[in-house]
Amino acid sequence: MAANPEQARADTLGKAANEVQDTDAQETREWIDALSAVIANSPSNDEGRARAHFLLEQLLEQARQEGIDTPFSATTGYVNTIEPSDEVPSPGNLLIEQRLRAYMRWNAMAMVVKANRLHPADGGDLGGHIGSFASLASLFGAGFNHFWHAESAEPGKEHGGDCLYIQGHVSPGVYARAYLEGRLTEEQLLNFRQEVDGKGLSSYPHPKLMPEFWQFPTVSMGLGPLMAIYQARFLKYLHARGIANTENRKVWVFCGDGEMDEVESLGAISLAARENLDNLIFVINCNLQRLDGPVRGNGKIIQELEGEFRGSGWNVIKLVWGSNWDPLLARDKNGALRKVMMDTPDGDYQAMKANDGAYVRKHFFGQNPETLEMVSRMSDEEIFDLRRGGHDSKKVYAAFHKAVNHTGQPTVLLIKTVKGFGMGKIGEGKNNVHQTKKLSDEDIKAFRDRFNIPIPDSQLPEVPFYKPADDTPEMKYLHERRKALGGYLPHRRTKADESFTAPSLETFKAVIEPTPEGREISTTQAYVRFLTQLLRDQALGARVVPILVDEARTFGMEGLFRQIGIYNPAGQKYTPVDKDQVMYYKEDKKGQILQEGINEAGGMSSWIAAATSYSTNNRIMIPFYVYYSMFGFQRVGDLAWAAGDMQARGFLLGGTSGRTTLNGEGLQHEDGHSHILAGTIPNCVSYDPTYAHEVAVIMQDGLKRMVERQENVFYYITLLNENYAMPGLTPGTEAQIVKGMYLLQEGGQGLAKGQAGTAPRVQLLGSGTILRESIAARELLEKDWGVAANVWSCPSFNELTRDGQDAERWNLLHPLDTPRVPFVGQQLEKHTGPVVASTDYMKAYAEQIRPFIPRGRTYKVLGTDGFGRSDFRSKLREHFEINRHYIVVAALKALSEEGTVPVAKVAEAIRKYGIHADKVNPLYA
Repeated sequence: MAANPEQARADTLGKAANEVQDTDAQETREWIDALSAVIANSPSNDEGRARAHFLLEQLLEQARQEGIDTPFSATTGYVNTIEPSDEVPSPGNLLIEQRLRAYMRWNAMAMVVKANRLHPADGGDLGGHIGSFASLASLFGAGFNHFWHAESAEPGKEHGGDCLYIQGHVSPGVYARAYLEGRLTEEQLLNFRQEVDGKGLSSYPHPKLMPEFWQFPTVSMGLGPLMAIYQARFLKYLHARGIANTENRKVWVFCGDGEMDEVESLGAISLAARENLDNLIFVINCNLQRLDGPVRGNGKIIQELEGEFRGSGWNVIKLVWGSNWDPLLARDKNGALRKVMMDTPDGDYQAMKANDGAYVRKHFFGQNPETLEMVSRMSDEEIFDLRRGGHDSKKVYAAFHKAVNHTGQPTVLLIKTVKGFGMGKIGEGKNNVHQTKKLSDEDIKAFRDRFNIPIPDSQLPEVPFYKPADDTPEMKYLHERRKALGGYLPHRRTKADESFTAPSLETFKAVIEPTPEGREISTTQAYVRFLTQLLRDQALGARVVPILVDEARTFGMEGLFRQIGIYNPAGQKYTPVDKDQVMYYKEDKKGQILQEGINEAGGMSSWIAAATSYSTNNRIMIPFYVYYSMFGFQRVGDLAWAAGDMQARGFLLGGTSGRTTLNGEGLQHEDGHSHILAGTIPNCVSYDPTYAHEVAVIMQDGLKRMVERQENVFYYITLLNENYAMPGLTPGTEAQIVKGMYLLQEGGQGLAKGQAGTAPRVQLLGSGTILRESIAARELLEKDWGVAANVWSCPSFNELTRDGQDAERWNLLHPLDTPRVPFVGQQLEKHTGPVVASTDYMKAYAEQIRPFIPRGRTYKVLGTDGFGRSDFRSKLREHFEINRHYIVVAALKALSEEGTVPVAKVAEAIRKYGIHADKVNPLYA
């Protein structure tokens, strides 16, 4: 096949450009000198560079118009972005800061080592990490001492507080600092990773386990960067809507270079640039190592990340080399050193730090005679002491200062460090450093000597913690710096100072009343009506945060577009194509809706930011995130678990739920297991309501718990797109709905007088759309088989299960007290007969309550195990064996097993309803 002519021409031009020789060196020199003169002759460096930038853009544009293939590179040289002459000097006492870092390094190491020495009988292995904090201690020092503000209400120093997404594996270093600050005790440090008795410290940042300390969970790699971007955007959203002043707050995100391989880490960086999130700063700790080895052994991770972020519109600041490289680079007139720096792959850089100065002289500087001559008068020790930029406090300060003062773009700092810095031969730069947690006495002595810790040899086997006296210059400095920045960090608020009262259930009268005769609605419509009414509430309406992922019309929410607008920091610069319609697409700088596009992870991250606003912003917000239920816990389950860790409060709405309800969409859209996944998160309260009044009761209960009482729970509610008449609320059933089960219809109403009292009885349980199949089955049981069937609406088998398990646990631990009866048992004990449960979810969903069914009762469960598929709902329910006919057969089978009806009746029912007894189990079909 012939090559594409245009591509061939481009390849030829590119090759020619690469191979072309300088045919007029004098002209080249004149161009370069002219550019240098523009910079030098301007009033300031910044103006000169801006002018040079403009001229280069004009030249490139002219070249394009002339048809010249222009060079493109999203990367710069492998040197520091900030020139030495442009570095802002640190105002701190660098010597004291160095001593404090040494103490923190020591205590972080001691904490991990002691945790893995103390209990040999228990295996003596609690894990922990030393190498990660060792690599970024200088970065944390700069942040804690000079940049990271705590929340403060002090007049003249009001600040909402910076948000710190701390690299998970460095938690020992954060604890070590808090210990010096007096925020943690020695007993807590001794109980690192030993939390069961309530004295210990969590392995990683976990707000659930340390609710007044850690702000955000970050050790599930990739989630921190993703959540932080949406957190920064949410701060802008709050400010734009006038709910909170967030203009002086920053979101700092610490990531490892290996962590950036997680797709979530880079997945939303274009959003950050598109919305000009200049309150967002990524700090990527480029120690060139992941957990098992080099990140890019054959390449250069810093260059790769620079291209990714610069190409996405971020401000990129590279800090590669420390100050003692500056004289060498100043002498590098011909670029020989810069070329060696660029040509050396990361795998070799790792080897340099794992060896010694002689090795570096030979394998790094020895690549070029000119660079080898540069270091001819330096000793091997001096060569080995040439530091990476992340271990130079002056350069770190200058980089942070430039980042916080940059406007109009998010900033990423790519900072080169050494993993295990200071650990010596046991770990520094070694592949196994991430797993190194058990140090020998000799290694500990070397660590002590390296950082000059004042602990005598006699005490080294105990690996004692070190804390200077309170009146020492170091301790005074430590507290003074945090006082100047508003207080200590990290710190987490557990409740908002403000309070609200949830609207009464009567407020949602339009949702809880029966639908007029001839009218049908879906539970999705009921949800929208509830939300619309809440938006009108004078106190809470402004705190509602509707979140969509490009499905507003699917869920009937397009009416909100014009009513409250879609948030866009740039407003709406175009005329929407549907401007002439009542419900046109309206974007607004103060819009209330967060429209994330086709992006469930983004929607969930926005929801988390809003659902934890009570903590991060001291503002109670009520997020409602609606999505296809199949694309919730299954797709972003790790984020849902993180939301539990963060003590999120809000509503997740799984639209068009159930395996047979979203009938035309097929296998990847039909949800039959989200409630099982929801049940795995301890503080997720989940419901599968059938009727509008159930939706209203459940959501109003959620408002009372999450907004009024500020409980640490969040709600997952599945919704349907099936329209049917709504019966309305029966007064007195509200509490039962919330608990998960109430009697909807009494059996025997269709039986002849006198027959109802003697008829066999069965209890039919259902939820969601399949509850209506149970109602239809009740009618068939009475008409065709003379069986009286009670129908129970069970909005939550998960809540029933938790209640039952609580009762069983209490009974186990209180054997001499009167046993507690699970709510399922309480509801069923006065109603005789076997029990049949059917849902649009896998059998495991309703199977959970089997232990709590009254003793001696037969319990049958129908569910939708198997992959989904497309067809009409009636066909799908027949396929999955959950329709009214299968419910009748299950009821008759249960009655036959209890000896109430002949088993022949079961076979007769199978024939009567045309059930194919030998068809393939839908689990395998």
